[in-house]
Amino acid sequence: MDITWYGLSCFRIREGGVTVVCDPYDRSVGPALAKVRADIVTVSHDRAGHNAVERISGEPKVLSGPGEYEVKNVFITGLTTYHRRTDGRPPERNVAFFFEFGDLTIGHMGDIGEVPTQSEIEELNIGEVDVLMVPVGGGDTLDPARAVELVGLLEPRIVIPMHYRHDGLAPDLAARLESIEKFLKEFGATALDPVDTLKIAKSNLPEETQIMLLTPTL
Repeated sequence: MDITWYGLSCFRIREGGVTVVCDPYDRSVGPALAKVRADIVTVSHDRAGHNAVERISGEPKVLSGPGEYEVKNVFITGLTTYHRRTDGRPPERNVAFFFEFGDLTIGHMGDIGEVPTQSEIEELNIGEVDVLMVPVGGGDTLDPARAVELVGLLEPRIVIPMHYRHDGLAPDLAARLESIEKFLKEFGATALDPVDTLKIAKSNLPEETQIMLLTPTL
């Protein structure tokens, strides 16, 4: 399997001839999204930073709601979660997606801002999570402390931080997000060298939770 990050919350996951793209973003977000073809596209919520399905080529199956799906032999579970509660307003719904590619389970948490309860995690019944893509930049999404709490609940083998301040973002968006260094400090990790593409197999996963940083492909 290989995983490529296109900035913000947008990832491409390729395994066994199937390509999944999560949360493609609109031009208003800042980066010029590379031309990507996909079989499956997931949309965590209906905002410009996450719903630009028209920028993905091919004829992908688009998933934007909770439920259980099977597309091209990939089993997908969409879990209802929420943005961060602020100003007493009802939080916006966010859908986190979990993909089962044979013996590998990948989770993309979208724009989650509230940590699910232990019982909600157990109800999901997804078993062991191998790779978890989790927002860490704050704002409407998890801040570094809450992101670490979520990682502790799901205990993935690999954590890929996303939705934090990085080069190429529109200035107003970048100003609302924390840097990756704050999450690394909260997690207790040292400075890490990012990679362009993460290549994994079940046989080479770490025994304990490990953070992997990706370089955004802009």
